[in-house]
Amino acid sequence: MTLYTCECGKTMQIGKATIVNREGKWVTKEALCECGKYMDSEPTEGMPSLKRTEPTLSMKRDKLWEGATEKIRSKATE
Repeated sequence: MTLYTCECGKTMQIGKATIVNREGKWVTKEALCECGKYMDSEPTEGMPSLKRTEPTLSMKRDKLWEGATEKIRSKATE
């Protein structure tokens, strides 16, 4: 959950945020305060990192590695 604060002093915790462009500014849609302004939050952690674990990716890497080791070995025996 992310803590959002408004200029008027009110706070709100939001678990799921939808980012929208309102009046030329990117804001969280759910963080609309009672005073009519959008609340802002401070990042508490870095950006998440995504790890792709699709089986097709590892299969391509394995084939690439096998080809590279074959080329290296053939050059060493020449």
